[in-house]
Amino acid sequence: MRASSLVEHCATVVAVVLLAAAAAAAAARTKDECHSGDKAALLAIKSAFGNASYFNSWTPDTPCCEWANVSCDGSASPYTARRVVGVSLVNDASLAGPLPGTAIARLTALQQLVLNYVPGVNGSIPRDLTRLNATLSFLDIISTGISGPVPSFLSEITALSYLSLSSNKLTGSIPASLADMPNLYFLDLGYNRLTGTIPPQLLRKGSYLYLSHNKLTGSVPAEFAAVNFWTIDLSYNGFKGDASFLLGANKPLLNLDLSHNAFSFNLSGVQLPEGLNSLELSHNEIYGDIPEMVVDMMLNYLNVSYNRLSGVVPAGGNMAWFDQSCFQHNKGLCGSPLPPCKQ
Repeated sequence: MRASSLVEHCATVVAVVLLAAAAAAAAARTKDECHSGDKAALLAIKSAFGNASYFNSWTPDTPCCEWANVSCDGSASPYTARRVVGVSLVNDASLAGPLPGTAIARLTALQQLVLNYVPGVNGSIPRDLTRLNATLSFLDIISTGISGPVPSFLSEITALSYLSLSSNKLTGSIPASLADMPNLYFLDLGYNRLTGTIPPQLLRKGSYLYLSHNKLTGSVPAEFAAVNFWTIDLSYNGFKGDASFLLGANKPLLNLDLSHNAFSFNLSGVQLPEGLNSLELSHNEIYGDIPEMVVDMMLNYLNVSYNRLSGVVPAGGNMAWFDQSCFQHNKGLCGSPLPPCKQ
């Protein structure tokens, strides 16, 4: 081979190697790079919060799927950028200002939005989130400075299956429109300042309902008798009336907390769900006897104190786990662990 041909051959080999290396580098970068529109939206969120230190890893020259608290889908290829499907803003008091709804709504593939323990995030829940109506399935806003009403427009986010707005500064009533959400199975509005009554058709799919520590009043909707709940927490409100229909032998209920209300019903004839794990009925006006069937159940927690119960505390099974505090302040109730019944 002539010298000139050898040089040409070597140059070709070098060029091929360099191109291969460049392609490999590009592929590696593509693997963690997100859609350009998503990246711009994330940088807009960062800017809206004054480029706080929380976003130190969010830099334009790094792949955005490598950024802290950003999750992307798995559809990477040399030709297709990944989409941002999750953003979390958690445990940082330095984040301050309103939720940048316009920027968040530009993340058109977003499925999960989490804001936990960011007390400086304030203002109301932005309507722009409804632009994610077909994708956003998980919205978790806990312990922030978010205030105002629970927006009725949340029902427009039809993909939502999990909605938690607990421990904020929300006021007003629970919008009846939340009952129109076809996929919602988890709703937590606890630890706010909500008033009014429970909408009759709220959470028709059942599963998990948390409304504790508000200023809600009225009775539990009779429609709830036909709903299969796994957990219900209505504690620390001003509810009254009969709530015994939440219980029942064939219900899948695992946990029920009605404590610190003014519920009044006869517990004697209530059939308890076989799988019930926790029953908290304290600080109400519930009367009658404790059902004998509790001794055959696998209850891990039971509290019926501060009511108007009577009769003998059933003995056997797991009942030995529960001390006097679980039964106290029921004038007609007696038997271990309370004082003996009078002959």
